[in-house]
Order: sequence, then structure tokens, then C-alpha cells
Amino acid sequence: MRVLVVEDDRRMAELLRRGLVGEGWAVDVVHDGPSGLERAGENPYDAIVLDVMLPGLNGYGVCGRLREAGIWAPVLMLTAMDGEYDEAEGLDVGADDYVTKPFSFVTLLARLRALMRRGQPQRPAVLRVGDLEVDPAARHCRRGTVPVALTVREFSVLEYLARRGGQTVTKTEILEHVWDDRFDGDVNVVEVYVSALRRKIDTPFGRRSIRTVRGVGYRLDVAPEGAC
Repeated sequence: MRVLVVEDDRRMAELLRRGLVGEGWAVDVVHDGPSGLERAGENPYDAIVLDVMLPGLNGYGVCGRLREAGIWAPVLMLTAMDGEYDEAEGLDVGADDYVTKPFSFVTLLARLRALMRRGQPQRPAVLRVGDLEVDPAARHCRRGTVPVALTVREFSVLEYLARRGGQTVTKTEILEHVWDDRFDGDVNVVEVYVSALRRKIDTPFGRRSIRTVRGVGYRLDVAPEGAC
């Protein structure tokens, strides 16, 4: 396995390098955003560990540009921030997971292994489900030619449903992707965001694209014209 570590804290970067090498992985290390972007474009990495606060170009910018370029190596973001908007922003630009500093190496290693097991699905830069367009990098949503304004969390839920377009996903899967593993609230919070999405991307356009699969979860379908 080959991993790219993009971390400006040289002590942290060296600790990560030693730990991953100790696990038998090949590790490249760079210390700023532009270098990370360049290195990731030159080599086929199995995963990228990407700090948010980087000189030259922050982690959000690096990840967004990689996805725009069609580079889909799994990205694990490192952040010293601790807030739902920061977490959602990382997911919105195409990150696959994140770890909040301080963290244990055991936790980071487990997250990396999980990402590698998922592999690197070919994901388009702009997601289209029928006439619904979702642009994760720009965080834009349109129904046909009409822009739809979404909150950060609403967009994250919709992006996940769009990436799994036509497939049924459970509430738990949505929680695991959009919220973090420290979330201890009611799983039915997902219903609140799905209802909000329906009011914005379906009802005004006479559509029913977000379907409830009773007893399982939700599915984003291509809605027939005139559905209500």
C-alpha cells in the first residue's frame, strides 16, 4: 500500500510516516498544499492523509481540486477544528473520512484500513440523477436550470444519496457518512434532513425523487415527469 501524507507539522508528519512504515506501507510526505496536489497528481496512491490547515493551499482546496481532476484516491482529512460545519465542508469537497486532532494512531490506522477496503470507485466530478445536478466541489445543486439553496448538512445528505443513486441506503449509513462516530443523538434526525430536502428539491418541481423504502431507508430515484 502506498500512502501520501500531507501535513505541515513536521513532527506529526514524521510520527505518521514512522507508524505507517512500521505497518509495512510505503509513505510519501510533503508539507504544503501545492506540493500535496502535485504529488497526488503524479502518483497512484492507495490513500491520502490530508491536513486541513496547510500553507499555500488548505486541505479543502487540495481535496476539491483532486476530485475535479478525477483523482479518487480515498482521502482521510486531519483537522484541529471541531464543528459540524468543518466536518461537512470536508465531506462536501470529496473527502471520504476525517479524524479530529488529537487522535490516536490506532484510530487513524483503523480509518485508513476501512477506506482502503472500500477501494476507489470512479466518481464523476458532478453527480446527475435525472435532471438533478449535484456539484460536490462547488457545493451547488440544481433542478434542471434552477439553482436550489441547501444548508451544508442538507447538501451532505443529498450528495451521499446522489453517489448511491438508485440504491437504498439506511439511516445508519447516512449518519456514518454525514455525521461522525461521536454522534449520540436520535437516528431519526436523518428524517428531518430528508424532509427538508424533499421540500426544496422535490415539492416545488412536482417530483418525488427521494423515496422511502419502508423498514430500510431511502433511495434517490429518477422521478418521472409530472410526479407529485
